[in-house]
Amino acid sequence: MATQQIVMLVLIVVVFYFFMIRPQVKKQKDQKNFVNDLKKGDKVVTTAGAHGKIAEVGDTTFLIEHESGHKTRYDKSAISLDASKALNTPPKA
Repeated sequence: MATQQIVMLVLIVVVFYFFMIRPQVKKQKDQKNFVNDLKKGDKVVTTAGAHGKIAEVGDTTFLIEHESGHKTRYDKSAISLDASKALNTPPKA
């Protein structure tokens, strides 16, 4: 009986890892690679919803030029991977 409980506990941990932890680690890795590959002129959306083009790339920040011509500096972690990809993907007909 104790062996069955241990096996069930191990199975729960394995399932938890593959459905919860592993996808989150992959998403974080994709976000990091996306931000590191951004360059001047790329269109982005911040996590706060601000849209603009990258005007300057710093070590830990981006200077984003908005449509109105104003420029705002954002931390690299403020760039949204999902929203930026959706902005740059042409709509399907």
